[in-house]
Amino acid sequence: MSSTPLRHTALDALHRSLGATMTDFAGWDMPLRYGSERDEHNAVRTRAGLFDLSHMGEITVTGPQAGALLNFALVGDIAAVGVGRARYTMICDADGGILDDLIVYRLADTEFMVVANASNAQVVLDALTARAGGFDAEVRDDRDAYALLAVQGPLSPGILKSLTDADLDGLKYYAGLPGTVAGVPALIARTGYTGEDGFELFVKPEHAVELWQALTKAGEVVGLIPCGLSCRDTLRLEAGMPLYGHELSTALTPFDAGLGRVVKFGKDGDFVGREALAAAAERAGTNPPRVLVGLVAEGRRVPRAGYAVVAGGEVIGEVTSGAPSPTLGKPIAMAYVDAAHAAPGTPGVGVDIRGSHEPYEVVALPFYKRRK
Repeated sequence: MSSTPLRHTALDALHRSLGATMTDFAGWDMPLRYGSERDEHNAVRTRAGLFDLSHMGEITVTGPQAGALLNFALVGDIAAVGVGRARYTMICDADGGILDDLIVYRLADTEFMVVANASNAQVVLDALTARAGGFDAEVRDDRDAYALLAVQGPLSPGILKSLTDADLDGLKYYAGLPGTVAGVPALIARTGYTGEDGFELFVKPEHAVELWQALTKAGEVVGLIPCGLSCRDTLRLEAGMPLYGHELSTALTPFDAGLGRVVKFGKDGDFVGREALAAAAERAGTNPPRVLVGLVAEGRRVPRAGYAVVAGGEVIGEVTSGAPSPTLGKPIAMAYVDAAHAAPGTPGVGVDIRGSHEPYEVVALPFYKRRK
């Protein structure tokens, strides 16, 4: 048991006033759900949901060589990202293992914001700081400088438009622009982790409650409801999005995770892990490692992370994430399986659930894709 007290977001008292069930998530006391997880999930799929994501780790990198530092420290070509755009990328160790997956926003020519997962924020901060030696750039811990709210779902653009004159129609996916929302200065980003259209709003912590209340009021008429981390997990699982500690870890390279596309060997200069990742890319091309697939239950039993995937009495893989899918109406899972069993429709695949081999259908990811 850790004796470190849990950290609280600027919205903590508000969550409690709404009757949220709170949970320890990466050292933060966070809302797991406010009512029914299924209702919250379905609200995001059909209308809109409001999330507090203030536990995410913001790290600012500034200076004349900020882009060059990030190109060296991360696997992506961050220097090529245009001002106002964002990039999904990863930070790896020298052996190619994934330390975290990240979103990097270019705020100005010499200013970037790296957003890390809450559980890895300190690891990422320490790695960036260590890798900054020799670069004319500064790495700054800005975790306390921001609160982060997300409005996700098909009706989220209309809700936000009623509170801002920022050009949301011109804001592309994986882009961000400074604006004012309900009188609150914000970085408005068109990003999310639900498989739906939506926005993430980076604001000063002292403005978080005011903005939450304004969004709640604006969204009331169309059925926006507050949503916790539990439905965020089922939403991202349906959308086939990886979660660090489940689909991603230091034991895996981006190529093992089927995300080799984020590694940019053609960028200028060396980067941490290049040699190991080049070898991993070659291995993946000639002798693919286990492949991340989707599994859909034929029965009702729910698979969980760590359960064995089996075929013909042999273990052929392992479940990384599993849950009931409100959208499909069946239990689903992501799993790494041997390449020979990875093709959609491969017969005879099951999951060992407490000694019983439950039949599952192998499907391509994602399970759910929104209509554009």
